[in-house]
Amino acid sequence: MPETISQHETVNAQHQVMAADGATNVADRYDAQGNRCPFCEQGLRCSLCSQGPCRITAKAPRGVCGIDAAGMVMRNMMHLNQMGLGAYAHHTTEVAKTLIATGEGKTPFGIADESKLNMLAAVLDIDEPDVNARAVAVGKGILASMAQPFEEESIWVRKLAPESRQQLWRELGIFPGGPLFVLQDAVARGMTNIDGDYISLAKTSLRMGIATFYGVQVPLEMGQDAIFGTPTPHTAHVDLGILDPDYVNIVPNGHEPFIGFALVQAAESEEVQQRAKDAGAKGLRIVGSIETGQEMMQRLSESEVFVGLTGNWICEEYAIATGAIDVFAMDMNCSVPSLGEIADRYNTKLVAVSELIGVPGTHERVDYVPEQAAEQAQQIIDIGIANFIERKGKETNPVERRQEIMTGFSTEAVLTALGGTLEPLLDAVKGGAIRGIVAMVSCTTLKNGPQDSLTVSVVKELIKRNILVLSAGCGNAATQVAGLNSIEAQSLAGEGLRGVCEALGVPPVLSFGTCTDCGRIALLVGAVADALGVDPSQLPIAVTAPEYMEQKATIDALGALALGLYTHVSPTPPVGGSPEVVKLLTEDLEGITGGKVALGDDPVAVAEDIAAHIDKKRAALGI
Repeated sequence: MPETISQHETVNAQHQVMAADGATNVADRYDAQGNRCPFCEQGLRCSLCSQGPCRITAKAPRGVCGIDAAGMVMRNMMHLNQMGLGAYAHHTTEVAKTLIATGEGKTPFGIADESKLNMLAAVLDIDEPDVNARAVAVGKGILASMAQPFEEESIWVRKLAPESRQQLWRELGIFPGGPLFVLQDAVARGMTNIDGDYISLAKTSLRMGIATFYGVQVPLEMGQDAIFGTPTPHTAHVDLGILDPDYVNIVPNGHEPFIGFALVQAAESEEVQQRAKDAGAKGLRIVGSIETGQEMMQRLSESEVFVGLTGNWICEEYAIATGAIDVFAMDMNCSVPSLGEIADRYNTKLVAVSELIGVPGTHERVDYVPEQAAEQAQQIIDIGIANFIERKGKETNPVERRQEIMTGFSTEAVLTALGGTLEPLLDAVKGGAIRGIVAMVSCTTLKNGPQDSLTVSVVKELIKRNILVLSAGCGNAATQVAGLNSIEAQSLAGEGLRGVCEALGVPPVLSFGTCTDCGRIALLVGAVADALGVDPSQLPIAVTAPEYMEQKATIDALGALALGLYTHVSPTPPVGGSPEVVKLLTEDLEGITGGKVALGDDPVAVAEDIAAHIDKKRAALGI
């Protein structure tokens, strides 16, 4: 059993607690799996039809249906991408429904940032003077745009993507229509005996990536900005030490933050806080977990009610093991199937707040309905207070460490810090103080080392080389808990980057949100490219996912490749079984879209390769 399973001391300590209790946890389950199937790791196994499972070998170079290694590998990868687009599309649908209900006055929310609503309305050609009616029209417009026919060009891509990219995507035949029909096409292609051509399947995945960035993630995040506010920089606290067992603690977990925000609104009332105190608690707190927590922390200042973020998805079992959580409220994505057993052991109530969630042992279901959000928040609070009464006096395993960070760096916040325009950033890049920019958008995994260790090491190496990092996804929590999103981290940056950060009063790693913010990053990349009068593929910019884990990460990578960006990933994706696919992704694609996949799990080598790519782009631009 490994002693160190994480970059973070709090997780290592909680792992020891769970191991001593004989409780199932992700690190021990990973260890128990032993060696992995080499066919699966290389993408050379298929079980789609009754004639399988088939494995590609030298003696059996084709599956029973006739598909070869390249087709099988790329088709398997495309299946992952389908799930990523499907999950993001679900989130966007919930945003649209919430906008409609909010405009109709049926939610506890309002329009916090009308400028973002106006931005969405402009894309959708909506001219409605009344703000509430505009919100309704925008929500309906988002739903309609997602179902644009396959052969129509997505309105989001036409209005928002750089023109140079649009021309290329038309030439390649990968300009997407509505995301739902793009997904339908990809699902149909993935069946047995329909599409076995790895080039065709790769183009389908690139089309899904473009649809994800512009047709799903942009309306998703801009819609959430409209409802909950656009992120602005502020300090916050992270790590498991924010869980105080003397409080009623309700933890929204997942990716869709609607119930989370409703809980904060409800918990701010004196009546709710008094009820918690009457139950013997010091009060009632809402504590963020993984991407729902990031969405909330990006927008909410720390208070007596909302106190920050525990960590990323690998942390969730160890957070419950503190015994301090009364309700673990699970919305869409990243609630592991083992939670029922763990929650019972450590006196936590599991509440599903999305119809997608099917965690065995869930105690209650309060599936999110926008029109019922206020009542649902009160229902969850009732469960939390009742649970506190039951667990009061029982053993807990609290930890003390909390890390102060800066968060809330949306595109608008970055521009504000720069004086309202891109010019200071561009001047810093042209002058060499900032060598380049890397978007670190990652999950977290145990496949390539202790949790978050490679992410933290890669980011340290990048900022040491004067490369500004925008952090998002579960990797954002990795750098936050490690202190890289703090002002103190300026000392770890190279001289040029450190000087810029000190002048602006910001960290060298800017907390840019969640994996859904890839669309926001795409807009920023487009804005920088337009300001310089170049294509995005010409910029001294790269992407890294040092610990990618699941299907959202793979579709994000395809979006980055379609945008023309150098994209480092680790662990190695399951494509190694096909030299043709490996060559396409790591070499040939650069001459097609300008993007390429880079592999590697040595942080120094990864950073050196990214720096070399950035220097090549700088030289080509003459800077």
